[in-house]
Amino acid sequence: MNARQKRLFEDAKKKNPNLKMPQAGPVSNWTEEDLRLIKQGVGDKSGRPASAGGAPSTDSDTPSEEAGSVVTYFEEKGFGFLRPDNGGRDVFFHISRLNQGQASDLVPGARVVYELGMDRTGKMAASSVRVVPPPPPPAA
Repeated sequence: MNARQKRLFEDAKKKNPNLKMPQAGPVSNWTEEDLRLIKQGVGDKSGRPASAGGAPSTDSDTPSEEAGSVVTYFEEKGFGFLRPDNGGRDVFFHISRLNQGQASDLVPGARVVYELGMDRTGKMAASSVRVVPPPPPPAA
């Protein structure tokens, strides 16, 4: 990991204290936790649930979910940015990390829930993005 990636990781860790960096060393010495963190890369689809309607896991190892809204989404490029509800910098997301909802739901202002992770270049990115359906209108 180069100096820039370390600095980005430290900045990200200030915002998300649960974020952990895989330990350096041969692959044979990596723990299951280290491998899970590496699999959070933007292009990796192994972290997706088998079915979109599956029950969420309650393991303590599961990263905490963050809420936010879509700032922009470039459909022709397949990526966009989310604005966290708790403030801070906008978070990059890729369409391959959309677990629940349709690409057509990714309009500015749409509510989403996601986990923070790192993409394959070491930058902060959203993973396991779920579009939150709008609340039903009140009964008349």
